[in-house]
Amino acid sequence: MSNISFTDFPELDYTPQDELPHRAPLAQSHPNRTVEQEIALIRAHHEHIAKGIELFWGHQDCLVYLQQLILNGGDGGHRARVGFKHEVVGSLFNLIALHEAPPVR
Repeated sequence: MSNISFTDFPELDYTPQDELPHRAPLAQSHPNRTVEQEIALIRAHHEHIAKGIELFWGHQDCLVYLQQLILNGGDGGHRARVGFKHEVVGSLFNLIALHEAPPVR
C-alpha cells in the first residue's frame, strides 16, 4: 500500500468565474410550502412518522421529535434505518422552520 500525501494532487487554479451558484440552505429549499404539504410528502414515504408529527404539531415535543428524526436518521422503530431520502429530510427541516416561525396574524 503506497502512502499518498496531499502534495500528490495538482494545485487548484481558482478564479472567481469558477464560483458555483449560491445554494439555499436545506431548510429554505421550499420556502412557500405549507405544513400540510410537508407532512404529505413525509406521509408518502413514512406514514407513521407523518401521524406522529400531526399528533404533536404545535407542541414543544413536536420540535424535539423532528430534531431527533434528523439526528438519528429514523424514529427508532422496529425497522433499522440508515437515513431518509433527501426530500424527506428537506421536509423535516422545513417543518422545524415552520414550527419555530412566529404565528402569522
